[in-house]
Amino acid sequence: MSHLSQTRALWAALAGVPLLFAAIAALQMKIDAGTRAYMEENEELLLRSGSAVRKMSLGYDSLLADLYWTRAVQYYGSRAGFANAKFGLLWPLLDIATTLDPKLIVAYRFGAIFLSEPSPAGAGRPDLAVELVKRGIAENPDDWNLNGDLGFLYYWWMRDYPNSAAAYLQGSKNPKAPSWLKIMAARVAEKGGSLDTSRMIWSEIYQSTQDKKIRDRAMEMLRGLKAREDETELDELAQAYKIRFGHFPDSTKAMLDAGMLRAIPVDPAGYPYVFGPDGKSSLVPISPVVIPPDLKAPPEVSK
Repeated sequence: MSHLSQTRALWAALAGVPLLFAAIAALQMKIDAGTRAYMEENEELLLRSGSAVRKMSLGYDSLLADLYWTRAVQYYGSRAGFANAKFGLLWPLLDIATTLDPKLIVAYRFGAIFLSEPSPAGAGRPDLAVELVKRGIAENPDDWNLNGDLGFLYYWWMRDYPNSAAAYLQGSKNPKAPSWLKIMAARVAEKGGSLDTSRMIWSEIYQSTQDKKIRDRAMEMLRGLKAREDETELDELAQAYKIRFGHFPDSTKAMLDAGMLRAIPVDPAGYPYVFGPDGKSSLVPISPVVIPPDLKAPPEVSK
């Protein structure tokens, strides 16, 4: 290439830089406007095509991917926890970030959490989370963590136990994968939806990550699962109490007095369980324990 041709090519590239950053600035303003008005339903993203953004990136794919991922985190953080919050831009931001940098593992893993958590904690779109993680696996086949994430999404949010077991099994074939993936595959295939299986999955999540938020979430679920197990046992005892006395117990103390309990049972937060007129046990309203949804019931997916 002649010196004149090189100079022209350089000027052409430089001429595109202002357009690129003007587009980024416009996108930033658009997202910020959405952040200030997160309750609005008709949100729009200036650039929704990852391939279009990549063409404009002039080789700065990774830099722009980090920018879009950062904005996704900020966007999610500005809405999570607020009643009636909308997450219309979350998927486009994650889509663009992972299109620009297919190796951005953090965007797949944490993006899936943002998408799958139900409102108000997240977008309530486990279907999109599955799509995102599948893309991550296709682009990063050596990362067994993504297979574990996919197995979890299918298990916990989709109630699709065959696909969950298959995802865990596929991940277990990675030479670097821990042995628990294969154990999980067999367990889910045999006892999908059981309390023991759910407890095993959340225990592995708790033990395998150093992220405080994820560990806190896992512990919250483990406490909820323990409460559900307690309630199941108390409900069975209440039925036995009715057979014996002709009516349901009005408290756990009544069952203690009848010799059916050795102590007053309390939930993982230390609060005693209560009974309703139908003999069903429950948490006291002030208990911070949250019981997870029934994994044998059809999942609810936001649209």
